[in-house]
Amino acid sequence: MESFLTQPFVYSDQDLVRRVVRSQGCETLEKLSKFDKRLRSTWTEKMEHGLFRYPLEDLKTRILPGPYGFVAQLNIMRGQERRKPQQIFSIRQQFDSEQFNFNKIHSHEILFQMSKQNSNEADVEPQFKDITSRCNENGLEGARDKVIVVINVSPLEFGHCLFIPEPTHCMPQILTASAIQTGIESVFLSADSGFRVGFNSLGAFASVNHLHLHGYYLDSELRIESAPTEPLVPKKGFHRLIDFPSGFLFYTEGECLHETATVIWQLTNFLVERNVAHNMFLTRGCPPGKRHEPALSRSGVRIIVWPRISCFGAKEESAFNVALCELAGHLPFKNRRDFDAITESEVKTIIQKYLLPGDEFTQLQSELCKQLHVHQ
Repeated sequence: MESFLTQPFVYSDQDLVRRVVRSQGCETLEKLSKFDKRLRSTWTEKMEHGLFRYPLEDLKTRILPGPYGFVAQLNIMRGQERRKPQQIFSIRQQFDSEQFNFNKIHSHEILFQMSKQNSNEADVEPQFKDITSRCNENGLEGARDKVIVVINVSPLEFGHCLFIPEPTHCMPQILTASAIQTGIESVFLSADSGFRVGFNSLGAFASVNHLHLHGYYLDSELRIESAPTEPLVPKKGFHRLIDFPSGFLFYTEGECLHETATVIWQLTNFLVERNVAHNMFLTRGCPPGKRHEPALSRSGVRIIVWPRISCFGAKEESAFNVALCELAGHLPFKNRRDFDAITESEVKTIIQKYLLPGDEFTQLQSELCKQLHVHQ
């Protein structure tokens, strides 16, 4: 990474968009936010300048018949042109400066640097304060509150970008509370109900061992936005997503985001300590317990974490890999045969292979409830 050439994007709590409309065909409540304008315009400019591995045309999309409404998309070029994933051996694998990392990208891939105004030093979690290892081979000094937003050169969808907290700190692909809070705030910064953010842990199809989250736009409703839930530790906002695929859910309407992010980090850190791979997905959605209603206003963000079976050196599925977007119900396909022929039942069978067995999930749920009760 050579230098930060673009104007920083500085935001505050006043820039968070509190209410959007999910259903298509309804009058839009908000225009594009300044975050949307910045992301969409700079991303489009990079595409026009040929900085991606392939041009992203309008992707062929179909909704699979059935109650789950899986959103299938055909993206052949991503399967052909995507950078080969790194060799991953452990969920807690250390950062390796010799491997590809985001300090090695060209500065032209940077969309902008973003930071939150008036951040509080007391809000920083211990792992940021304890960081002593830095990689400054390219002459960059990382500031604590800076997040670099770069293009994903092999995009899944329009606006596909990566949020990289403090790239020069060389943090491995393990979530921090600050990274989680950045992800939640990024969804709230968008006035587009289709903007999503996600994370793949090591062993859950993360392809680069350097802390990053994905963000992209998807103009299709996902079932997880309104799927039913049941409470587990209500005081902590901890719920279980009882629809397939079962996972853990948090919900926020924008208040006390640091506290929400800290609780989620306590959960993901528990998973890391026990070598449980996991994926996380953030989307506008209904409050816990509520089901879908036509033209429903989305005032909050759902954060879903799926613990799953680890995959180290596994061969790719012929149809699709199961990572953050597939668990959320968005299925990018690498070939037309699978895209045209696959059924909802076949999708569920593939996904099920990567989920924890029922008894393991139940045991983990019990342990997490006890863990979060301890921190009350």
